[in-house]
Amino acid sequence: MASASFVKLNAASSSWMGQKSSLGKRSPGSSTCRVSFSTRASSYTDELVQTAKSIASPGRGILAIDESNATCGKRLASISLDNTETNRQAYRQLLLTTPGLGEYISGAIFFEETLYQSTTDGKKFVDCLRDENIVPGIKVDKGLVPLPGSNNESWCQGLDGLASRSAEYYKQGARFAKWRTVVSIPCGPSDLAIKEAAWGLARYAAISQDNGLVPIVEPEILLDGDHPIDRTLEVAEKVWAEVFYYLAENNVVFEGILLKPSMVTPGAEHKEKASPDTVAKYTLKMLKRRVPPAVPGIMFLSGGQSEAEATLNLNAMNQSPNPWHVSFSYARALQNTVLKTWQGRPENVEAAQKSLLVRAKANSLAQLGRYSAEGESEEAKKGMFVKGYTY
Repeated sequence: MASASFVKLNAASSSWMGQKSSLGKRSPGSSTCRVSFSTRASSYTDELVQTAKSIASPGRGILAIDESNATCGKRLASISLDNTETNRQAYRQLLLTTPGLGEYISGAIFFEETLYQSTTDGKKFVDCLRDENIVPGIKVDKGLVPLPGSNNESWCQGLDGLASRSAEYYKQGARFAKWRTVVSIPCGPSDLAIKEAAWGLARYAAISQDNGLVPIVEPEILLDGDHPIDRTLEVAEKVWAEVFYYLAENNVVFEGILLKPSMVTPGAEHKEKASPDTVAKYTLKMLKRRVPPAVPGIMFLSGGQSEAEATLNLNAMNQSPNPWHVSFSYARALQNTVLKTWQGRPENVEAAQKSLLVRAKANSLAQLGRYSAEGESEEAKKGMFVKGYTY
């Protein structure tokens, strides 16, 4: 495959907008080359567009609770709980039965185990979300593995069997999907790793749409490294150029996807920390250069930032109108205080749910550009960077 860039697209940018091109056709008796386009459609197209719009609704964002059982175990270990299905179910029940959560949360990403779980009273978690007008989603990738021929980089597996799994997830109530791959700046990143990430995301997106699931497209630029913010911008632009090229090549309907990018920040070990205004300036610059306005929503991952920091950065990006709904798809930046408040004790559930609402409301305000960090707790300001895993 040739290296992807926008130069490869036609001058009118039609194929960049997610359409299939048929180039080189000549009309009878004409020496000029005719260009015709056909828009991809499926039985789910209208539903996909409506689902994406629902998730990208004003003042709302995504609660990411799609940690694998192993990663969920690490979180439970932080409050001295064993990694058992019972404890995982109890924690997820706490989150998903929080009264009023739908005012601030429009979607929740599940791990496969959670999609099939119920509350202790027998109510399906999917139905708990529907009662709050929250769209259920599902993590569909099978994790990162070493990429042969690269500079110690990774690729994301899970395309095998994805169509049949996605069809089953849809039957179970899921309406959007998530696939996370990563790009490492200290490792290059190599052209091979970027191309593999972009192609894998595009194939996943096409398969998801064919089965009624809105795909969240997530090529995470890892925070590892001591590089300046300009280097992050350079890499992010290259990655997203490649991603959108291959999304178009795979006839993905842009109006029926959501993005989950990293914010453009310096490397975690860089000597100078960027202010929210700087992060917003660089991130929006990258997005406006690479993301077409047909995309309904950009749901940022928190990137290992503290709860308050992630909210401040999101707020800074919403100080002026954007072509897309700019919001959040946070995991730790919504859950850190919740876990520490709960401590695995039934008597703490109500207090933990209130702390979730505090964080959800703060990010709702940030999506509307109205957040103030005044009154934030010291716990919310603590950083949470973990090398190699940042969302």
